[in-house]
Amino acid sequence: MRKVRDYDAELKALGDKAKALKAKRVEQLGALVAATGADALDAETLAGVLLDAVASKDASAKEAWRAKGAAFFQRRGRKGRGAAAIDGADAGAQPGGDAARGSDPATNG
Repeated sequence: MRKVRDYDAELKALGDKAKALKAKRVEQLGALVAATGADALDAETLAGVLLDAVASKDASAKEAWRAKGAAFFQRRGRKGRGAAAIDGADAGAQPGGDAARGSDPATNG
């Protein structure tokens, strides 16, 4: 005899898991804001900067930001496991990663 599936319970469990994942992401983004020192900015300024970054079509600017971010996580990774806790990955463990590019003085401003 086939086991009866409780679709309502499965749906509730999936909803609970989705809420937990969203809460974890929000917590990680908050930790990232604090780790970068951006928590010193007022909320309106931080929101404006993020909105400009999202709306930017300048590929070279986005690449420069990405390189600075990668360098930030690599520096944090050397000091401890703080970067892995924020981004959920080990940036230094990726073969062919951007470790060399992150130390380029032109991209670090």
